Amino acid sequence: MPHSIFNSKGISGFRTVLMLFSLTLVLGLGLFFMKDRWSPGESGETAHGDHAALETAAPKSDLEQEAEDFFDETPEENKAPGSDSKAERKIIFYRNPMDPAISSPVPAKDEMGMDYIPVYEDEAQGGSNTGITGMAPVMMDRQGIDLSGVITAPAVLTVFVKSIRTVGRVLPDETRVHRVQTRVSGWVEELFVNYKGRMVTKGTPLLSIYSPELVSGQEEFLGALEAHGNMKASGPAEKKYIRTLLDAAGKRLRLFDVPETFIKELERTRTVQRRITLEAPVSGFVTGKEVFSGQRVEPGMELLTITDFSRVWVEADFYEYEAGEIRTGQAAELFSSYDPGLSLEGRVTYIYPYLDPESRTLRARMEFSNEGLHLKPGMFVDVRLDLDLGESVVIPDSAVMYSGLRKIVFVNTEGGRFEPREVMTGAGSNGQVQVLSGVSAGEHVAIKANFLLDSESRLQAIIQGAVKKAEPDGDTND
Repeated sequence: MPHSIFNSKGISGFRTVLMLFSLTLVLGLGLFFMKDRWSPGESGETAHGDHAALETAAPKSDLEQEAEDFFDETPEENKAPGSDSKAERKIIFYRNPMDPAISSPVPAKDEMGMDYIPVYEDEAQGGSNTGITGMAPVMMDRQGIDLSGVITAPAVLTVFVKSIRTVGRVLPDETRVHRVQTRVSGWVEELFVNYKGRMVTKGTPLLSIYSPELVSGQEEFLGALEAHGNMKASGPAEKKYIRTLLDAAGKRLRLFDVPETFIKELERTRTVQRRITLEAPVSGFVTGKEVFSGQRVEPGMELLTITDFSRVWVEADFYEYEAGEIRTGQAAELFSSYDPGLSLEGRVTYIYPYLDPESRTLRARMEFSNEGLHLKPGMFVDVRLDLDLGESVVIPDSAVMYSGLRKIVFVNTEGGRFEPREVMTGAGSNGQVQVLSGVSAGEHVAIKANFLLDSESRLQAIIQGAVKKAEPDGDTND
C-alpha cells in the first residue's frame, strides 16, 4: 500500500505516511504517561516504590534479622545510623577471620581478600581468670542457648554404683572332685559303672575287686572274732589281748577302704567273701574312667573320678584399671546367652595374685549354686559385678571433655555464663561419672554442644589476650 501511495500521489503520499507515523508516536507516548498516573496509590508514588513499602511493612523476626545481618557485606562505616544494632557498639579492633591472634586497629583484608571481623567492647569483657590456660568464660543469652543446642544437667550427690561386665568360663569346683582309688593290689572282677558321664549317688556300687590281702584280712578278723566269743573262761590279761586283736583286725579292713556295711555283714555271716565291692563316696557325675573289667590294679591307682556339679566355679578376667576395685566377698550376678531367663547370684571367692602378661588382665574366681544343673563346665557366661563406691558427686559422662592431660567441663554459673573448669574424675558406669573435685552438687554442667562452647571459649581467650596486648600502646598491627 505505501508503494501504491508513492506512485499515485508522489510527494503528497510521502507526507501522508509521515503524518501517520507521527500520530502513532504521539499516541504511544500519551498512553505511557497516562499509565503511570492511573497506577494504585494517591500519594503520587510510583508502583515500584509502593511495592517496596509493602515489603518492609511486615516486621522481621529475630532469626531473619540475624541472618540478614550475617550476610550483609556493607562495611560498618557505610551503614545508616540505626540500620544495625551493632553500629551502636564500640569497636576495639578488627581481627583476622582465619587467625584471631592477628588484629588491626582499622578495617583491613587478609591475603585471601577476606574482610577483618570487628571485635566489640562487650565481646572482650568478662575476663579469662578461669585458671585454665587458653580458655575463657562464654556468655550466651537464652536465644543463643536455644539456637546452639546447649543442654545442661545438674550435678547430684548420690550413692555411686559401678557395674563391671565381663565374660566368664564355667569350671568344676575342685573341692567337689573325688577320685576313686584302691589301697590294695588285686583284679577288677566286675565293673558296674563302665562309661563316663553317668550320674551316681553316694553308696552306689562302682566295681568289685579280688585281692589276696583283703581275703587274708577277713580271715584274721574272723579268727579274732571267734576268740573273742570264747574268752569267757580266759583271764583278764587274755581277754584284753583278744579284744586288742579284734580291734586291730577290724581297723586293718577299714584302712583298706572296706565299706562298713561289708564288715558288719562279715561279722554276721562269719564267711569270707572273695570279692569286695567299692561304693561311690559322693554323689555326682563320672568324669574320669581309667579302669576296665579284669584289669589288675595297684595301690594309689586312679580308677574313677566323680565330680559334684551342684556348685561350680566361674573364672573371669578383668582389666588392670578394674582390678583395684575387686574384693573377695563381693556379690556377682551371672547371665547366660542361651537362656535369657537364667540369673544366678554368687560371690567372688578368690583373686589370683598375678597378672596375665599376654592379655594384661587379672583373673578372679566366683562361686555359684547350680542345683538345677543349668551350668555345664566349659560354658561361657556373662558376669556382672555391682561395686558400691559410696556417696559422691555424679554428672553425665558426656559433660566431660578430654583434652590431653586435662578434663574440662562447662559450668553454667549465672546469667548464661558458661565457665570452663578442670575436674578430677573417678569411676564411670552406665553413662555417669564420679567427680572428685571441680564441680559441686547442685551446679549445672553442659552435656550437649560442648564442642561449640570449647571453640568459643578458646576464641574468647585469644580475643581477650589480644585486647590486653593492645592496652599499653593501643596498636596491635600484625
